[in-house]
Amino acid sequence: MARRRGVAVVTGASAGVGRGTARRLASEGWDVGLIARGDAGLDGAAAEVRSVGRRAAVAVADVADEQAVEQAADLVTEELGPIDLWVNNAMASLLSPVMDAGADEFRRVTEVGYLGFVHGTRAALRRMIPRDRGVVVQVGSALAFRGIPLQAAYCAAKHAVRGFTDSVRAELAHDGSKVRVTEVHLPAVNTPQFGWVRAHIQGRPRPVAPVFDPAVAARAVAHAARHPRPRGFLVGSSTVGTVAASRLAPHLLDRRLGRTAYAAQERRRRVLPDRDDNLFSPLDTGGPEADRGARGMFGREARRFSPQAVVDRHRTATASALLLAAGAAALAVRWRRA
Repeated sequence: MARRRGVAVVTGASAGVGRGTARRLASEGWDVGLIARGDAGLDGAAAEVRSVGRRAAVAVADVADEQAVEQAADLVTEELGPIDLWVNNAMASLLSPVMDAGADEFRRVTEVGYLGFVHGTRAALRRMIPRDRGVVVQVGSALAFRGIPLQAAYCAAKHAVRGFTDSVRAELAHDGSKVRVTEVHLPAVNTPQFGWVRAHIQGRPRPVAPVFDPAVAARAVAHAARHPRPRGFLVGSSTVGTVAASRLAPHLLDRRLGRTAYAAQERRRRVLPDRDDNLFSPLDTGGPEADRGARGMFGREARRFSPQAVVDRHRTATASALLLAAGAAALAVRWRRA
């Protein structure tokens, strides 16, 4: 069993990236506080944490409710001890053209995907700043840098989190605090999200390729917890490409997304008219059979490894290796000439 690292909190821990992250953190020695709405998913996550010898504290809470988040943080502290790491990950989303969505749907995505991060960050800072230690990790997305069709609400929330996090980081620097806030921006990930997202589209939802396994995201978050980088991490070459294209050629990207992004997010099978979604109420409730786990239905195409993410996590070692290789090549050229 790995040595104990401290107490971590993961929001949205019942499924998807949050579920994979909780499992990864536990395997690396963290005791984990688990926050989400779905009790079946939380019970499954807690069992996975305990299976590797770590302690788990379960709090059923909606991160859109600030008081509920504070109560969840208190519960984790009482059961596990002071919080050293807080991972904001919970999300709710909507696939819809802007004019086909309701104001209540935009509001809900914003309350979870943006205000949920605000509530989580503030709860973490209230407990970390007095101790002058701790790390907050914001789980973001390539779509925090570039809006795409059908996901206006989600993209807006992720953009807002980036702005909020910049402000928090600057305030901590002003105060000379040792608390660190970092970000991990992900590509498309194979999670249950696409089976329960609210959708006002014709085809059934799917992630935009390339798709990665939740374990790739979990490794990146765990690394960020140990080595919080001020400007965060980009995971996957598709995320790097999206960020670069949005900065270098935004107008060309507008046209490309207008041509391709609709089809890239829909399968040919039609959305069922009575399809349930988790926008306002969780679906993973009622018993173990309701637990969706970390992975979704796109396992066949999901990549379990990202070379770019490995290089990004180990920039210094990579740069040193490249310098050594360049030096060796230069010496070889000089030797041949001599």
